[in-house]
Order: sequence, then structure tokens, then C-alpha cells
Amino acid sequence: MSEPAPHLPVLAEEVLSLLDPQPGQTVVDATFGAGGHARLVAERLGPTGTLVVIDRDPVALAIAERFADEVACQVRIVAAPFADGLEGLVEEGFAADGAYFDLGMSSMQIDEAARGFAYTRDAPLDMRMGAGAERSAADIVASWDERDLAHALRTYGEERHAGRISRAIVRERAREPIETTGRLVDVVTEAIPTPARFAGGHPAKRTFQALRIVVNDELGQIDRALPAAWRLLGIGGRLVAISFHSLEDRRVKRFLADRAQGCICPPDLPVCACGRTPEAELLTKRSIVPSADEQERNPRSRSARVRGARRVQVAA
Repeated sequence: MSEPAPHLPVLAEEVLSLLDPQPGQTVVDATFGAGGHARLVAERLGPTGTLVVIDRDPVALAIAERFADEVACQVRIVAAPFADGLEGLVEEGFAADGAYFDLGMSSMQIDEAARGFAYTRDAPLDMRMGAGAERSAADIVASWDERDLAHALRTYGEERHAGRISRAIVRERAREPIETTGRLVDVVTEAIPTPARFAGGHPAKRTFQALRIVVNDELGQIDRALPAAWRLLGIGGRLVAISFHSLEDRRVKRFLADRAQGCICPPDLPVCACGRTPEAELLTKRSIVPSADEQERNPRSRSARVRGARRVQVAA
């Protein structure tokens, strides 16, 4: 497996501003990837700080080993899907001053053609981010029935033509197995009405997103990881998350908003009966998106947005 090309961390200055890492603090990087954000955070933590990095990707873990030797702060490497890694830290009573996520797939996964994430390169239809994923995208395409495929494409890819694409997949796999990214792209493209093939980006983009999310249980990981990361934080601790599509961002937004909400009693109740007070202070009124300059320098940043919150109390 070849080493990925250097990449630009997305919204780097914005993440540092929201996270505000200080010398000597302990911070958790829940999605290490190629370590772009981690290197910037490590510089802020200094030799008395600690950075915990979590990843399940074998390439990322190899980069993390080298990274640990190159930075001044203490580095702990956790080889696991990020929800599992964070829950493990909670179970051992670990405490942190900050935690951050760079959700979705990393640039190095896209650029490694043989892993099957990219719809622009022909490769085996795999899409597994690490050893924990039992089934590949090819397994799903080969075995799921038409209804389940359509549901996945509609729910996780927000694909308008999910029914047409799933019917085409079932029809074409009966004629010849769909085992490569190129073959799947051809099937999807032929299934979509001609006018729609030239609108909204690559015609297979949403199908590939849906399959990748299912293969790696990405949304399930987020739903488990956010509360686990929050439990690691003491008063003043900060949680920051970059997302790249609406399914991720809605989860982050809802999670942070729920913790920033105070009294939930009916407005006509004269005295609060719920006793609820906010656990969090939102660090942004709305999500922050990359500047025009960053989008020009790094086109992959265009769909990114970041949100953050600071813990103001620990729930009873």
C-alpha cells in the first residue's frame, strides 16, 4: 500500500481557534487520518501536553507512529474505529481538555485508488476504512435486494434516483458481477436520466457516499462518538467537529444544540419544573465554512463546515 501524498488540513485555523489548545493540556484527535490537524495541535500543546490520536486505517496508524517520534508532546495511539476508541477512553476514566473530529473519509483514502473509494478511478469495489468492516461495497452490491439498496441510496446518499439505480444494479449483477468501481459507475450513469447526469457533480457521487457510509457504519459511529467525546471533557473542555455533508452536520448540530439548551418547560408554566440548565456554550452561532481562498487552494474543502462548543457544567 503506497504512502499518501501530503494533504492540506481543512479549516485548520478555524479548528485551532475553536479548540484553543494550550500548553500542557490533553487533547483527543478522534480521526487522525494523515495528521494534518494533529501536527498543528501538537505544536500548541508543547512538551508538557498530551495528544491522543485514534484511527482504524492501517495507513493512518503507520503515519501516527512516525508522527509520535516527530512532535514534542506526548502521543498516545489508539487503533480502533473512533467511537470504539472514545468509548474505551471513557471506560478507563480518561479526561481531556478538548476533542475534535474531521469526519468522513480522508484525502489519502480517496487518493489510494486500490481501496475503491474514488468513482474517478477503476479499482476493486472495496471502501473499507479498516479491518473492522466485515463486508465490502462489492458484498453489498452483490447481495442486498432492490428495496434495501434503494433505501440505502436514498437515506445515506440522498440520491433522487435511488429506485432506478437499485433496479439497474440488480439487473446488471444478474448478467455480470459488479466488482469494480468502474463497472458500478457505468451502471449508475446509465440508470440516471440523461439531463441529471450533468447536474450536481459526478453522477455516481451519491451512490458511492451511501455505500461508503454503510460499509463503515459512519453515522452509527458518529452517534456513539459524540456523547463519548463529550463525557471525556471537564468544565471548560471544548468539542469541535468538521463535517462534509448534511447527514454528518445535522448530527453534530443537533448534539451540540441539545447540550446548549436550558429549560424545556412549556412557556406558559410560571416556574421551571424541569430543572434543566445548559451543559454547553456554543462557540459559533452557525457553522463556519472555508473562505473563498481556501476553497480555491483546496477544492476538497468546499463542502466542509465546522462547529464547536465549550462545556460549562457536568450533567447531574
